[in-house]
Amino acid sequence: MIVLTGCASQIPTKPEPGFEQVGWASFYAHKFNGKRTANGERYDERALTAAHPQLPFGTMATVKNLKNSRSVKVRINDRGPQDKTRIIDLSYAAAHKLGMIQDGVVKVRITIDP
Repeated sequence: MIVLTGCASQIPTKPEPGFEQVGWASFYAHKFNGKRTANGERYDERALTAAHPQLPFGTMATVKNLKNSRSVKVRINDRGPQDKTRIIDLSYAAAHKLGMIQDGVVKVRITIDP
């Protein structure tokens, strides 16, 4: 018997091929390093990971900084961002690769490889 609790109606499903989302990205502050993420693992600011509100845990997503065209591939391992004006929260390492540390928040495109 399987019992679902909480937000069972919002269980993430595999994204459709060609999934694309454009919006604002931010990154985790250093104070979160070592804290548990929503999937149970510990946040590692040196890993290429991210928080997304709907993509299933383990999904590999390409995030492109639309300001400088840099891209990084991240693994979704957390839920967020808490700020609803943003579509993704990146690890510090991912934000560094995107060249967004100075800006803090940048416009990005998220895609999922088919």
